[in-house]
Amino acid sequence: YCIEDDSAIRDLMMYTLRTAGFDARGFGSSAGLYEALKSGLPQLILLDLMLPKIDGMEVCHRVREFSDVPIVMLTAKGDDMDKILGLEYGADDYITKPFGTVELLARIRTSLRHSRQMQDMSSIHQKPYHYKNLTINFENHVVTLNGEIIHLTQIEYKLLTLLARNSGKVMTYSAIMSNVWGPFTGDNNRILRVNMANIRRKIEQNPSKPQFLFTEVGVGYRMREDENELC
Repeated sequence: YCIEDDSAIRDLMMYTLRTAGFDARGFGSSAGLYEALKSGLPQLILLDLMLPKIDGMEVCHRVREFSDVPIVMLTAKGDDMDKILGLEYGADDYITKPFGTVELLARIRTSLRHSRQMQDMSSIHQKPYHYKNLTINFENHVVTLNGEIIHLTQIEYKLLTLLARNSGKVMTYSAIMSNVWGPFTGDNNRILRVNMANIRRKIEQNPSKPQFLFTEVGVGYRMREDENELC
């Protein structure tokens, strides 16, 4: 489902999605979405932040009360606080306007893969994360780069595995800190930034041009998607 009040943008997205093989439906307001949800859940929701009457934040919050369907927010350029709030309200990812069709489809496929991955995690063991020469074995708590073990502190390992388990997805600073240090950490993310810098020095060939861990400026971090999940 796509909820976008700008008819020109909505029509373009509908054309793009249907051409790519998706069974897509478009709505100009939250009312249309709520009515459609009565007959069943879609695989994914594209949700514009700026909607008439009820904005995207409230829509996201309401959907999260009864479903974990993947939600990708459509946000305006430079609205970092809106991106953060959207993710904390339960969105899985965001895409900034204006965007190209290639980026749109890539973000959709990433969110769908991540959704399937979360369902698969109901099994006892999780497959190791692997991208190029970096491997993280969650079961054995071992991180290797080019076949050599990378020695991480307990906090560094916890941070890296949290991002790896959610690879391809943006995680906000506060969500990461809450998971690693607890819910009463506060808003100062300096300790997070210091640890992330240390991790990059250990796993990135060039920390200023990372290939594994990416900073989403003003929002949080994203880890390169597990190549075993790419298709």
